[in-house]
Amino acid sequence: MSTSLLIMLVAAYLIGSMSGARITAFLFNTSNPTEHGSKNPGATNMYRIAGFKAAIVTFLFDVLKGTIPLWGAYFLGFQPLELGLIAISCCIGHIFPIYHKFKGGKAVATAFGVLLPIGLELGLALALTWLITAYKTRYSSIASIVAVSLAPLYVWLLKPKYTYAVIMLTILIIIRHLPNIKRLIQGQEPKIDDKRDRTNI
Repeated sequence: MSTSLLIMLVAAYLIGSMSGARITAFLFNTSNPTEHGSKNPGATNMYRIAGFKAAIVTFLFDVLKGTIPLWGAYFLGFQPLELGLIAISCCIGHIFPIYHKFKGGKAVATAFGVLLPIGLELGLALALTWLITAYKTRYSSIASIVAVSLAPLYVWLLKPKYTYAVIMLTILIIIRHLPNIKRLIQGQEPKIDDKRDRTNI
């Protein structure tokens, strides 16, 4: 592993460790997202706790913290598989943030952010997939799983050279959603607009 790649991996992890939900909760003076709602520090839970504006701010922050390091790495000339490792490092930062005792979220918005440099067409396809699935099912977790599962197909159709890198990212996000899948099977998964305190999603 080259020194430059190692530096980018560490930088991506540290950037990914910044929590959009926690920062938004501070700015909006709302309840701690790790103690209320689903207890997941993400945009969906911020919507449950504080409404649409707080959710949008959280989402945008988590997207940008994925997009910025990947765009930087792209312009620095890193190869597709190296970009995939950097993307994963950024998402691992969100999932296991060093600033918050390694207790993070699902990294869906951050995963969306790291994929945006591949192309706006990909971003649009993923966003539409998530929105349509969420509208039909009312489950954020199902929408996320469907969108991330289709991401490698979309990338293969748009820019095939990034397919393997995106597959690695897809596997990470699906593994992170295994508890959600279990709760979906058991009928215990909270819907997007469920504002009751539930177990962590």
